[in-house]
Formats: sequence, C-alpha cells, structure tokens
Amino acid sequence: MKLSEIYRMDIYSDSGQYLGEVQDVIVDLEMGEVSRLLMVPWKNAKNDARGALKQNSILYKNVKNVGDVVLVSSPNPMHGESTTNEEVNDLSR
Repeated sequence: MKLSEIYRMDIYSDSGQYLGEVQDVIVDLEMGEVSRLLMVPWKNAKNDARGALKQNSILYKNVKNVGDVVLVSSPNPMHGESTTNEEVNDLSR
C-alpha cells in the first residue's frame, strides 16, 4: 500500500470508537518505516510537537489493519506512550 492511499482514512479502535482521520504520516527514514499517523496536519502541529504526538497521533505499531479504515489497538492508542525528547527534537526541526 502507498502512503498516499491512507491520507484522509478514518481511524477506528478495535472496539469501534472513531478516533479521527489520517492527516499526516511520520516516517523514520533511518529505519525505513512508518512510525506514527497524525490526526492533525504536521504544519499545524509543529509549534507543539510534544502535544501533537501525545494527543493527536497513533503509533504505527498499534495499527492492526488498513483497509477501508485504519483499525488500531484499544484501549487508548492516542496516548504517545513512547514519545521521547529525542523524537520531539528530531521532528521539530
């Protein structure tokens, strides 16, 4: 699947709760993989990167399936449990 195909897809938890819409994607270029899905455009989130990552993003490792919608693990995949200062600093540049 191409990254461009998941933009604007609805995001649902595996318990059926609507979480938002894919607005942007963060790619770890060193690892060559998607790291997060953002539910706000990155240009809007850049001023408060830490808040956007914690409150408006999904760790890609929590994505269970991508089809007509993006299905993510429950109970609350929106909390960026592994957001590090290094990650915020890298993304804020």
